[in-house]
Amino acid sequence: MEQKGKRELELVVISDVHLGTYGSRAEELNAYLKTIKPKTLILNGDIIDIWQFSKRYFPQSHLKVIKRITSLVSEGVEVYYITGNHDEMLRKFKGFKVGSFEIVNKVILDLNGKKTWFFHGDVFDVTMKHSKWLAKLGGKGYDLLILINTMVNWISARFGGEKLSFSKKIKDNVKSAVKFINNFEEVVAEIAAEQEFHTAVCGHIHQPTIKQLISKDSEVLYLNSGDWVENCTALEYNNGSWKLYRFSEDPEANGLLKNDVDTEHAIPNNKELFGELLKEFSLNHYSN
Repeated sequence: MEQKGKRELELVVISDVHLGTYGSRAEELNAYLKTIKPKTLILNGDIIDIWQFSKRYFPQSHLKVIKRITSLVSEGVEVYYITGNHDEMLRKFKGFKVGSFEIVNKVILDLNGKKTWFFHGDVFDVTMKHSKWLAKLGGKGYDLLILINTMVNWISARFGGEKLSFSKKIKDNVKSAVKFINNFEEVVAEIAAEQEFHTAVCGHIHQPTIKQLISKDSEVLYLNSGDWVENCTALEYNNGSWKLYRFSEDPEANGLLKNDVDTEHAIPNNKELFGELLKEFSLNHYSN
């Protein structure tokens, strides 16, 4: 059953979903998407994790996220897919457009007089630029850590314990990780100031935040949409202001997740799903 009374939003930014990996919180994202009605949706990189992609693991919950996004496209919602490092293979399709869906490397919008720059952020990652093999190795290690974390949390939940995030604890407490995050934010702010952007919106480092940064005597609003692996966060823009959305603080979406009220969008099998996706894209393309 489709929910009524969805929150209408001008713009929503989601990144780092990593569909196709064990750590992806696709169920939570699907529940969140059911509660909103955005005019524009920006998928800010690493939505499908092509680095880790395996036909052996792409469950129904991950397919449902893709289905829901294509449904938004067929409804006329403007959807930008910004490529990231884990889905960099899609960069060869930059400029591909079907209806209101487009694959891009970046998006620049004027929001209430503020020049706003949307990009994934891997271009500023030194590891990505100079040691891609090391980054990929790290990605596999991260995926293994998330898998172990998922198993531990399942056992913890069975005994009434709280959920833990190993990777988040590492990022928050290891000095080198904290330094990397701070450096990343400073570089983004510096480039944004040079290009005279008021606002910079990225993902990549899985650190959700909204903060004002000063660079070259200019003030830059820095935003990071976080991820749907550890934090389950998104950025929402409406009525001239930004908000950091947290799934853990949304009782409506959590209720949908708990009750799994998704009969209308139930997907019987992969073959039917992809048939529906092609049909929706074709209908949307020829009707525009």
